[in-house]
Amino acid sequence: MAKAMKKELTPEEKLEAALVPVEEWPYKVPKNWCWTRMSYLYAINPRNEADDQTDAAFVPMEKISAGYSNDFEYEVQPWQKAKRGHTQFADGDVAFAKISPCFENRKSMIVKGLPNGIGGGTTELIILRQPMVEQKYTYWLVSTDKFIRGGCNTYSGTVGQQRISMDYVRNYMVPLPPLSEQHRIIESIESLFAKLDEAKEAAQAVVDGFEDRKAAILHKAFTGELTAEWRLKNNVSFKLWQEVFLKDIVKGFKYGSSEKSDYNNEGLPVLRIPNIGEGKIDFSDMKYFSEPETDSSYYVHENDILIIRSNGSRDLVGKCALVPRLDREYAYASFLIKVLPSTSVKPEFLVMYLNSIDARRQMFAKAKSSAGIHNINSKELGAISLLLPSIDEQEAVVKTVLKLIDSEIQSLEIAEQVIDQIDTMKKSILARAFRGELGTNDPNDEPAMELLKRVLDKKN
Repeated sequence: MAKAMKKELTPEEKLEAALVPVEEWPYKVPKNWCWTRMSYLYAINPRNEADDQTDAAFVPMEKISAGYSNDFEYEVQPWQKAKRGHTQFADGDVAFAKISPCFENRKSMIVKGLPNGIGGGTTELIILRQPMVEQKYTYWLVSTDKFIRGGCNTYSGTVGQQRISMDYVRNYMVPLPPLSEQHRIIESIESLFAKLDEAKEAAQAVVDGFEDRKAAILHKAFTGELTAEWRLKNNVSFKLWQEVFLKDIVKGFKYGSSEKSDYNNEGLPVLRIPNIGEGKIDFSDMKYFSEPETDSSYYVHENDILIIRSNGSRDLVGKCALVPRLDREYAYASFLIKVLPSTSVKPEFLVMYLNSIDARRQMFAKAKSSAGIHNINSKELGAISLLLPSIDEQEAVVKTVLKLIDSEIQSLEIAEQVIDQIDTMKKSILARAFRGELGTNDPNDEPAMELLKRVLDKKN
């Protein structure tokens, strides 16, 4: 018996099959939009036809940027090599990664500018082709949080090699606006993103410049510039500042204990290199001596200063912290040096100075290196020089520095919050864009259903 021929669908039947029934819509869209599925709207993973010796692009996954940057790089290869066993794409396509973590990191690209308009690349890409839909509209569609989260929920495979389901891609419901509205949505997204990128760039500049601004404050503090107004108000001359050496204003230097310590929560707590924070002791990572330390000279007390004397990192050598008031006895380990400021210098002033770029430069010049370990000894520390004002002006310096640095820290925290919020705001903009909520829709545009009819007619 002859096999019955498959009945050709009429244009109306094709449209009916392509449209998502209202009861299945994920959410309402403007009246001149329509809902369809990716498999009806796009050619998925199409092939290209070209002479084997034609120059083409090859794009590995590592050359595709993550996020919303749409940056990618390629190398030129003969088409025969670029296509062999690889995903194929062409100018006008949109490509996105299908494997974790590249998919959730939004590794995707608007394909354009390829040699002879064609290319091949990693097999971990999915390609969408539809010249009758704005390319950037498709790109932003696959960048939405809705698309990403939905795809992640379909992951299968081993950890580190998980891929989204192709059924998910084929059946994904696309909110399709009229072509004119696609243009306006793209312009709106890019305009809003540009403003957010400017804000992020400004916030990042605040973050990146924090250490430089802090260093500038400390430099002004220890050259007298920061308290010039204080001196004027108190009729004090800068000539009273005296050049001294560290050994002249501390009560000796004492190396720490070499006894072994561990994390057992008993015994005597010992301060080590990880406990030397930004001018303060960090008690969050404590080890303990298993045996009692009988030598009390290895104990620390309020207003002692602990200095890192040896480390594999040059930047840590000389870093110091002030010991606060303690509620129990603490010892300190051998890679630290303890000093106790004399009555001529405020401990807070001295710690600020030793952590300043002015003192650090002297330490770097004096420190010795051997087998990748950087060291500074008590004699070299003692030779560090500084300008020392009166106790009253030292107190004014400390108060002014703390106030200025606190202001910088607040600015830093605000900038970091802005940076953290930018990505959330971009996700929100994209969500609103594909709901028709950017205020760009024109109800007088030709209904998107007419565009879908032309797409279906062309595909079939």
